[in-house]
Amino acid sequence: MAIAQPATRPANPRFSSGPCAKIPNFSLDMLADAPLGRSHRAAVGKSKLAQAIDLTREVLGVPEDYRIGIVPGSDTGAVEMALWSLLGARGVEMLAWESFGEGWVTDVVKQLKIEAEVRKAPYGEIVDFAQVDFDKDVVFTWNGTTSGVRVANGDAIPADREGLTICDATSAAFAMDLPWDKLDVTTFSWQKVMGGEGAHGVLILSPRAVERLESYTPAWPLPKIFRLTKGGKLIEGIFRGETINTPSMLAVEDYLVALKWAQSLGGQPALKARATANAQAIWDFVAKTPWLENLAVNPAQASTTSVCLKFNDPRIKDGAAFAKAVAKRLEAEGVALDIGAYRDAPAGLRIWCGSTVETADVAALMPWIDWAFNAEIEAQNA
Repeated sequence: MAIAQPATRPANPRFSSGPCAKIPNFSLDMLADAPLGRSHRAAVGKSKLAQAIDLTREVLGVPEDYRIGIVPGSDTGAVEMALWSLLGARGVEMLAWESFGEGWVTDVVKQLKIEAEVRKAPYGEIVDFAQVDFDKDVVFTWNGTTSGVRVANGDAIPADREGLTICDATSAAFAMDLPWDKLDVTTFSWQKVMGGEGAHGVLILSPRAVERLESYTPAWPLPKIFRLTKGGKLIEGIFRGETINTPSMLAVEDYLVALKWAQSLGGQPALKARATANAQAIWDFVAKTPWLENLAVNPAQASTTSVCLKFNDPRIKDGAAFAKAVAKRLEAEGVALDIGAYRDAPAGLRIWCGSTVETADVAALMPWIDWAFNAEIEAQNA
């Protein structure tokens, strides 16, 4: 017997966790001011890049004495630039609770060959920060994009730490509060919460991180795109919009449009409120749905951007196949695109709830998940 479909559909079915939904009412006409065909070293190019840095500082509330640079290689490039340039001066602790954190462990332990202390937690949990030695350099993700868990706050990070904190905040920046006084290196890509186009990363350095860069030379060679110093001094131009390699001025213009949209809403507090409302719409549905759970074990650590869910109905015979079939049904109906769990994560769904997503669309999706679940149960037992 056919199961009735919900009457309402999401106006925008794009719930991908990266690249993410564009800002509401986006159109290509918004990018008309991009200086295409002009050098990024020309005055107009430098001006656009400097404006992107200034607006990033304003919207995120980054302290004036922190440097902000636009770098190549998306968030991955920004993180690896920090790892290669800063680590090795003291002991290192690597914290991992999802696939991208695992990737940074591989970089440090297998590529840089640093004998780091590695602390891991399973998907749905994070490590115990009370056990971490912050007199060492500590590398961690703020929000697990593939695991749906986040650091609730920075309270466990001591203000008088000796080591540096290196934080991959790519799916947290703009949607979650970041305690700048507890973070020495922060990275993100604007293709996440701001819905920008990919390939560019943002690197934010505290004065302590700059001091390390100017007083320590790593034992290994540094590729050109990783070099942040020259003659023992920070290359200040990187943090004024003089990028290391050629950026896309179209992508920069797109980021500027998103930043101005964020400003018009009220900045960081408004962006955070939008993401939280989106996640809450899912949590409310999960609370009344016995066959669905949040992958996050501790609700206080549940992500408000990359919300990860798992099915727990005993009638499901093959969890991975079932979750893929549900996601396929939703995509075929045009109500949810790209919401399957990450390939290394437990089987389930991953729904992006970042600040560019409309809460009405998230709410409209929930009855469709109910429909797809029941339709797949029926098909499985036919």
